[in-house]
Amino acid sequence: MPGIIGVGFRYIIALRLCKKIGKNVFFGRCVEVKNWENIEIGSNVSIHKDCYIDAFGGLSIGDDVSIAHNSSILSSEHTWDDIHTPIRSNPLERNPVKINSDVWIGCGCRILSGVTIGNRCIIAAGAVVITNIEPNCMVGGIPAKFIKQL
Repeated sequence: MPGIIGVGFRYIIALRLCKKIGKNVFFGRCVEVKNWENIEIGSNVSIHKDCYIDAFGGLSIGDDVSIAHNSSILSSEHTWDDIHTPIRSNPLERNPVKINSDVWIGCGCRILSGVTIGNRCIIAAGAVVITNIEPNCMVGGIPAKFIKQL
């Protein structure tokens, strides 16, 4: 549902489904969320259109976070230990994702399971984050690497 009514409607749904959610949280159109019950979101957070969030392993988002369009956050990954079972049928391993406060995630980023992003970070557009990110820095690339201190 577009417009201000859609924004309000999406927030009301999130209020009922999330483990915890703050004030002034924006969900853009076509945001796909799985496992709402494992999500904690602070205040002043925006998740823009066409994002994909799977919180199977747990997801915590701090205050003042902006997640640009077409980004993905995954909190689990396939295992491949059982060689007699196709990888897609092996069990999932849960690894929570934590995005601290004052973080800007650029468009088209991928945040993979088990990652913690420190306070006041910028994740450059198109980055694939596979390891923890220290506070107060900018990272980018595939895989994401340190660019500069903020």
